[in-house]
Amino acid sequence: MTPHWNIFADPHEVAEAAAQVIGEMARHAIERRGVFSLVLAGGGTPAAAYRLLGRQPQEWGRWEFFFGDERCLPPFHPERNSFMAGETLLDHLPLEPHQVHEIPAELGPEAAAEKYEPLVRNSRPFDLVILGLGEDGHTASLFPGQEHPTERLVVPVHDAPKPPPERVSLNYNALSNCRGALFLVTGESKRQALADWRRGKAIPASRIQPPIPPEVLVDEAAWGE
Repeated sequence: MTPHWNIFADPHEVAEAAAQVIGEMARHAIERRGVFSLVLAGGGTPAAAYRLLGRQPQEWGRWEFFFGDERCLPPFHPERNSFMAGETLLDHLPLEPHQVHEIPAELGPEAAAEKYEPLVRNSRPFDLVILGLGEDGHTASLFPGQEHPTERLVVPVHDAPKPPPERVSLNYNALSNCRGALFLVTGESKRQALADWRRGKAIPASRIQPPIPPEVLVDEAAWGE
């Protein structure tokens, strides 16, 4: 499945476009089904998008938030994805605790994956999954050279090539089980991974295969042309 490539001048424009897409998808989902389920990603570009998103008028009481992956660090550690999401978006919204589904990564990879699995199973398909692209082609915490049981929706990750080595990630099948996937890719350091993806090389990001092609929002530095 070939993604839709959308090229913008810089990371700020990518973040603005992402916030607009997320907001529009939320309104449509709430109109049709009464709820909007969003899987959050970590990273600098998503953080900028979350800040912009939080300024929108939305029916926040109808949103549900999940996480695509998490680092096995103590609760409220500043390097956790949940901490970043809270700081940039969630802590500023009128949400009830049951609307935010953090991965309990402080329990360790196996226990956290096992605990999050039934929640993911019962919440699919997600309305929108936000993802990034690593310099090595990874997305969420699904890294090149690491395989996970295909029947698992949430998997423990050991020996990640970037710190911390222990993580928890939604698996390919869970991330693909969505009504829309939105990749945010910025910076020259992502250029090679993006070029590999565009050439059809098998990288983790290319294994996310939702029913409709993913939308990739990319800046000129990452696009490289």
